[in-house]
Amino acid sequence: MQILYEDNHLIAVNKQVSDLVQSDATGDEVLGDQIKAYIAKKYKKPGDVFLGVVHRLDRPATGVVVFARTSKALTRMNEMFKGHEVKKTYWAVVKNRPAEEEGTLVHYLHKDPNQNKSFAYLKPKGSSKEARLFYRLIGVTNNFSLLEIDLQTGRHHQIRCQLAKIGSPIKGDLKYGFARSNPDGGIHLHARKIRFIHPVQKTEVVIIADPPVDPIWNEFLQQAPVGS
Repeated sequence: MQILYEDNHLIAVNKQVSDLVQSDATGDEVLGDQIKAYIAKKYKKPGDVFLGVVHRLDRPATGVVVFARTSKALTRMNEMFKGHEVKKTYWAVVKNRPAEEEGTLVHYLHKDPNQNKSFAYLKPKGSSKEARLFYRLIGVTNNFSLLEIDLQTGRHHQIRCQLAKIGSPIKGDLKYGFARSNPDGGIHLHARKIRFIHPVQKTEVVIIADPPVDPIWNEFLQQAPVGS
């Protein structure tokens, strides 16, 4: 487990493919339990350790995940996420390069809980919700393109669904139309950066996570613009 940021109120880790942020039908250990054990051992805390889930990241994805160590921080971070005061930047590796090098995607997403999958439409449909993101092309190799994505809404599987809708499914994402799975069962979607004002200290916090070590990510890291 790689700790990216830690203070009295917050802790952030670099989630790996195998890590589960929220419990599911598999019954596998959740990432929060590992963090609680780490805190209990480091600070010699008896009894239960408080840890609040601030936001989530799909199991096959990787990158920054922030947890709250106090109830005050949890409440305030939840309010900040609801108020769109937290900026999240993602990287996605796709096979099919979008027609435009940058742009804003707007779709209406409907979540099908039975399939655990979202469907994108160009116009509102039933209970669908507006999904909006901005992307730009920041890297190209012989076989793949790297997109940097700023989320403007937070819908179920939003990035995966919207990129698939424009014909650019994420590498390894069988659920959303990529031809082959990755050997580790993950997808090349990475929560690269998160930026917000600290809920208690009121200073700016910027947390950056390096993607997993593999030949594709390594090649793109050499191309990524400074500060990305």
